[in-house]
Formats: sequence, C-alpha cells, structure tokens
Amino acid sequence: MRGKRNRFGQVVASHIDENRSIYIFTTILFLMGIIFGAIIVNSLSLTQKHDLYMYLTQFFGQVSDGQIAQSSAMFTQSFAHYAKYVGLMWILGLSIIGLPVILILLFLKGVVVGFTVGFLVNQMGMSGFLLSFVSVMPQNFVLVPAFIIVATGAISFSLIMIRNQFIKRSNQPIFPLFIRYSMLILCVGAVLAVASAFEAYISPYLMKIVVSHFM
Repeated sequence: MRGKRNRFGQVVASHIDENRSIYIFTTILFLMGIIFGAIIVNSLSLTQKHDLYMYLTQFFGQVSDGQIAQSSAMFTQSFAHYAKYVGLMWILGLSIIGLPVILILLFLKGVVVGFTVGFLVNQMGMSGFLLSFVSVMPQNFVLVPAFIIVATGAISFSLIMIRNQFIKRSNQPIFPLFIRYSMLILCVGAVLAVASAFEAYISPYLMKIVVSHFM
C-alpha cells in the first residue's frame, strides 16, 4: 500500500513538474477572469442591478421557505453540468484547434465566479459575503483546482498534438499519453462528484441559515 502511495505521489509530482509553466499560466488566466467578473458588476446599470437583485431576493425567499428542488435532483443537475464542462475541455484537448477554446472556457469560468461573488457583496454587503461564503466558495475550493487541472492537461495534450503535427523531430507516442490524459479526467470526475454533493446536500441548509438570521 505504501509503495502504491509513493508511486502515485511520484506520478503527481512528475505531472506538476512537467506542466509547471502551464499551471502558472492557467492559474493567472483564471484569476484574471475573476477580476474581470468583479469589474463587470460595477459596469452594470442600475436597472440591471435592480433586476438581478429582485431575482436573487425571490430565490432567497424560496430558500428560506424550503421551496427548492430535492437534493438528489440538484446533485444530478450539478454533476451533469460540471461533467459536460470538463468533457468539452477533454474533447477540445484532443484537437489542435481546441487550444484557444480551452483558454476561453477557463477564463469564462473565472468570470462567473468573480461576477457572482462581486454582485452579492456589492448589493448585500456583509450578508452577501456570508451568502457567497456558504453557497459559492466551498464547492469552488474544489472546482477551481479541478478545472485548472483539466485545462492544464488539455492544453498539454493539445500542444503535444501540435508538436507531432508540425515539428518533424517530435514524434512522441500518442496512445500512452492519451490514456494518461483520459485517466486524469476520470480522476477529476470523482472530485466533481464531491463538489456536486456539497452543493446539493449541504449548501442549501447553510444558505437557509444565513438567509434566516442575517437578512
């Protein structure tokens, strides 16, 4: 058992070391998306902010009254959404032309996170921060690294495809790399299940506590 753990640790360390520059780039790109999303909040008109705020107020009223979907349905919906997102990145990583789209998807994910947290804090102050802390941040502590790992793996595989296609000296065997790339995606899929479970079974109760006591 200890030998398997050491081997797994070596594989992870090797993967990070081989793709260190890509990890740095994807992390910076995601952070830029978060900043851009927060900036968008300030660029909204008063009417747009009011409409969004009314929608949120209605939603939080439903949360407070317990009028939300069943946890099992929420889990299925969340997991399906995240799995489609990761699956799309995986497919794009298999093609040469998918590289820029992967970067756009990762950036947009950062924009969504930044906009959501920024809007809640902008409109509700401390209550909005607490809501974002219990409803947005917990699962994103898991989802964000997962998306960055998937994006890095997809970019790395796409770059290998490009090198094999356009650089004659480069002739890396694709199939073993494809298996390793696909296994990475499957491992991330298990992480997505954990995040979806938290979002479906725990977040609604935490949100209800915050809405009932601080709003």
